[in-house]
Amino acid sequence: MVVNWLKLLRPKHWVKNLLLGAPMVFSFAYTAENVARLAAAFVAFCALSSAVYIVNDIADRESDRHHPKKRKRPIAAGRISVKAATMAAMGLAVAGLIVAGVASIKVLVVAMIYVLMNLAYSSRLKHVPILDVMLVALGFVLRVMAGAYAIRVPLSHWILLCTFFGALFIAFGKRKNEMGLPEEEKKRHRKSASEYTDRFIDQMLALSAGIAVVFYAFYTIDPEVVKRFGSQRLVYTTPIVVFGVLRYYYLLYNRDEGGDPVALALEDRPLILCLLVWLASVIFIYLYGNHRLFS
Repeated sequence: MVVNWLKLLRPKHWVKNLLLGAPMVFSFAYTAENVARLAAAFVAFCALSSAVYIVNDIADRESDRHHPKKRKRPIAAGRISVKAATMAAMGLAVAGLIVAGVASIKVLVVAMIYVLMNLAYSSRLKHVPILDVMLVALGFVLRVMAGAYAIRVPLSHWILLCTFFGALFIAFGKRKNEMGLPEEEKKRHRKSASEYTDRFIDQMLALSAGIAVVFYAFYTIDPEVVKRFGSQRLVYTTPIVVFGVLRYYYLLYNRDEGGDPVALALEDRPLILCLLVWLASVIFIYLYGNHRLFS
């Protein structure tokens, strides 16, 4: 029973909420108060994202039964009742919003938008081509906004745009993976999936990936970011980001992976190493970017 509830809540997907920490990574605002507020925001979005997953599983229970992997989900498989799942989703949503309010009023507002947007997504909008992936991407943008509001640092439009297009790239990667399903299964599982073509998905992957990398590079040379780091050398982390994007491309096309980006992020060693090298590089540039050895 516990295993079924864990599968329903999908705790491994809470890793997506680490994106709330992006503003702190770049602002280095590591005060005890900021860490506490960010932790509250993280807990809030973990509860809210689990509530959203439950609502989505309830809405998709019939179509999930026709999917080779998703038919094993607890609700679709009949191991957890719709009534029990609904009560759990309501409880998690209320708890998440309360904790979000503890972080700050702005975080609460963002959290409410996140919930409403995902309810609209689950009920109807996920069946609308293009809008479905854009709403998924906006969910990641809201996480970054919540993280910035939690620690009260200015939001950079470049990092928001980079987040949006990076998430759009990953969302189209998931659609690419779904293109391998038989046509009838695609229609049953997700109506919008049957309206995509391989050529369109390939073009959108290339477009969103390229734009995301460009916006990241623009972010690294933004005057406010340069002032905060005291160095212009953050731009040299761009090749690391490019490697991460190309590695995902490789897994998507050469190994037919990409249906579960979280699993890739947690299991693919080159991607994990890429993230660690990027993080270490950011910290090193912040601490030693202006050292005389690099002048």
